Amino acid sequence: MHEPPRDLADPKTLLLDYLDYYRVVVGRKVVGLAPAELGRSHLPSGWTPLELLKHLVYMEERWVRWGFAAEPVPHPWGDQDDDGRWQVRPEETVDALLAAMDLAGARTREIASRAALDDPAAVGGRFTTAAECPTLGWILFHILQEYARHAGHLDVARELIDGSVGE
Repeated sequence: MHEPPRDLADPKTLLLDYLDYYRVVVGRKVVGLAPAELGRSHLPSGWTPLELLKHLVYMEERWVRWGFAAEPVPHPWGDQDDDGRWQVRPEETVDALLAAMDLAGARTREIASRAALDDPAAVGGRFTTAAECPTLGWILFHILQEYARHAGHLDVARELIDGSVGE
């Protein structure tokens, strides 16, 4: 998958298409890594590629389902332990987390299709008052920068693991 077309001008389509693009980029960074490498940190901060992947899944769910749509989410902070550090359970696999990321992306598109970029998030999920509710546009842009930033982190980690660079 390549970046969205350069003549694309609709802001919502541009945001959603770039989110799809970065999900693919993130997937490419973790696919092919041995399980030992997925669960091992190569950076002083201590996160592993699998932990970062799980974080992205939960981050998107927190902002869109629980945040914008105010849907009940059983464990919105399920990517973190009690100290706020990313964690992955032994039974969680790269394939399952990639499938969950794809599902989160489909759900984001579904929710966004029913709203305008300037619509505020609903009160009742992540946000308890109207004053703290960001717009859909703000949320999608925030998610996009999370994916882009963490794709860069995974790029560095992958280069340290096996020398692989690029998209």
